[in-house]
Amino acid sequence: MRTTPRRLATVMSLWIPNLFSGIRVKRFSDDWTRATVELHVNVFTRNYVKTAFGGSMSAMTDPYFFMLVMHQLGNDYVVWDTRGEIEFLKPGRGILTAHFEVPTQKATELRERARGGAKVLEWFETEITDRDGDVVARVRREVYVREKQRVTEAAAATALG
Repeated sequence: MRTTPRRLATVMSLWIPNLFSGIRVKRFSDDWTRATVELHVNVFTRNYVKTAFGGSMSAMTDPYFFMLVMHQLGNDYVVWDTRGEIEFLKPGRGILTAHFEVPTQKATELRERARGGAKVLEWFETEITDRDGDVVARVRREVYVREKQRVTEAAAATALG
């Protein structure tokens, strides 16, 4: 069964770590270039002073850039989320939102740079905003991309002697 953007958004929202962390995937675009994720700050996702727990804000941004890249590049590429940085700017309350975008041109560039098995590391950035549109945090995520190496019959025969 092929994963559709709508199905993946539903599954990711119901995935236990997201479900119990107040994280809801609102949508993936049909062309896999954008995603929107919300964090509902509640008794389980807030800290001692009743604002968004930093770990929850980090979790809400964890896999989405790499997933957008992975779906655009396809099965011939290895794609991982390798690092993340978050800068907290103001207390987060209520519903927080993050928008992720990997334009088609960027995916094409990554495909070209990773051709032949080259290791590519690329940083992506987004902001987490509150209901008023104020920026609560700035987030950077590093994504690893590499084209999978195919073993041809001739190469396999040579390797086997």
